[in-house]
Amino acid sequence: MALGSIELFCLSAELGGFTAAAATAGVTPAAVSRSVARLEERMGVRLFVRTTRHMRLTDAGRVYYEQCRQALDQLVEAERVAGGEQLHPVGTLRISAPTTYSHYRLLPLLPEFRELHPDVRVEVHVGNRNVDFSEEGFDLAIRVRSPGDSGLIVRHLEDAALVVVGSPAYLARCGTPKSLDDLRAHDCIQFDLPSSGRRITWLFRDQGNDIELRTEGGYSLSEDILGGVTLARHGAGLFQTYRFVVEGDLRAGRLVEVLQEASGRSRPFNLLYPSSRHVPFRVRSFIDFLVQKMT
Repeated sequence: MALGSIELFCLSAELGGFTAAAATAGVTPAAVSRSVARLEERMGVRLFVRTTRHMRLTDAGRVYYEQCRQALDQLVEAERVAGGEQLHPVGTLRISAPTTYSHYRLLPLLPEFRELHPDVRVEVHVGNRNVDFSEEGFDLAIRVRSPGDSGLIVRHLEDAALVVVGSPAYLARCGTPKSLDDLRAHDCIQFDLPSSGRRITWLFRDQGNDIELRTEGGYSLSEDILGGVTLARHGAGLFQTYRFVVEGDLRAGRLVEVLQEASGRSRPFNLLYPSSRHVPFRVRSFIDFLVQKMT
């Protein structure tokens, strides 16, 4: 078994292509392709589905990747121990995460992480803009949209379910929408993406079809999407947000979910970090911790 081929396979999976993996490893894309092909031939399975524009892991490839990544990480740790390096993570960990994920996912987990690793100091940037890892010194970022061709490793954390909610007072005043067409008669709270200023569309699944819908309303927000939840809670209109953000409001009756028959869509949250053969121990420890918690 060639360890180099396995490393190139993992880099290809993490960076989303042979070209990016080749640039990181200092070899040619053809060499990466041949290495992966040898693995596929030896095991008798396809590891990637390739098209002219995209490449993704097959189900077998995903299982193989997780096992290989764990084995490679164990080898790195073995080298650290043999070389007399630290046996526990230390130093400052700098993370950037959007408002929603920070408040409802990331921040509640940090006390548990620091209880496991008290010598790690955690700095969190709570915001929705894309940060520059090299210029600003961040170790990790959590984002919905992964920047293309960035040389960053992307680890999927979860697909966050979307819901449309309104307050009981608003629904009593304006009625409950029964179909997507009914949204035209409702005040739909708008949110503009910080990265582009583009108004975010609402996502639905209607009769098995994925639908992206532009809505209208008298309120428009930017930067902090939680403002839309506050407006909805106080009767301003309907708002589409992540289920994990409004679970407490739904249980308490402060908000009511509508258009449940057209639900089923989600948005992915991903963990991003620079590609490197030597990820600091504190960073690797947090990656392992968060992936275990969220997947």
